[in-house]
Amino acid sequence: MWSGEELDLDAYLRRIGYGGNGGAEEPVPDLETLRALHRAHVAAIPFENLEVALGRPVPLDLKSLQAKLVGRRRGGYCYEQNSLFAAALERIGFAVEGRGARNRTRGTALLPVTHALLVVTVDGEPWLCDTGFGAQGILEPVPLRAGVRVEQGAWSFGIEAEDEGILVLRTLRPEGWVDLYAFAPQRLYPGDFTVMNHYSSTHPRSSFVGQVVVQRPGERTRVRLVRDELTVTSPDGARELRRVPEGELVQVLDSVFGIELDAEDRAQLVRAVSAGA
Repeated sequence: MWSGEELDLDAYLRRIGYGGNGGAEEPVPDLETLRALHRAHVAAIPFENLEVALGRPVPLDLKSLQAKLVGRRRGGYCYEQNSLFAAALERIGFAVEGRGARNRTRGTALLPVTHALLVVTVDGEPWLCDTGFGAQGILEPVPLRAGVRVEQGAWSFGIEAEDEGILVLRTLRPEGWVDLYAFAPQRLYPGDFTVMNHYSSTHPRSSFVGQVVVQRPGERTRVRLVRDELTVTSPDGARELRRVPEGELVQVLDSVFGIELDAEDRAQLVRAVSAGA
């Protein structure tokens, strides 16, 4: 389903710095491995939309994903991140399904289903896995049961149930629990990710079109760059904000987010930002 047989697993594991299973040749499909892989992936591969900002297509075939996120040491957004993660999990032997979610971080607006996530079943229990929600995302899998509360680093997450089988991922902030996204039990497939990806990468109302968006979650802080605004958020709600001049953008992408751009991409990105991306 996720083209796991095409994945260069060793290269992927090196990319995320995974060293689990006591030196075993390949990871085994158990909960300890799932947690370790999820944390390693989130820590190593940043959330970014630079291809969209440059007006380029965002292919989701595994060969393209490996070349970009693994070979070129770039990042990606949810469809790329979770498609690659699904391929790795499938290759290892996990049972992986796709889901689609409505983002609820923008107030009361009813947004379309544009976020892609995964459900992974281990020993009969489903786990929410999501390596592609950016700075506000989970660091490791969350048990997919209503009423669950978990702590990950300095952050707290929970799952709540609504009508029609809808489940909601929530996070605890100083003002209380807030929704991150809501998703139905309907299984999605790679082709569904492709359709959502087309909207997110091309539609003028997409939040990824016309601006740079780069994010990274962390144990103690969350870092976001939107256009030229770099924000670091702490668990108590405190925020540090600074503007990033055009001449410093490439350096910030490298030093803060670990995004490595070649000379051509650097030049094109500077031109795109100057033009208003």
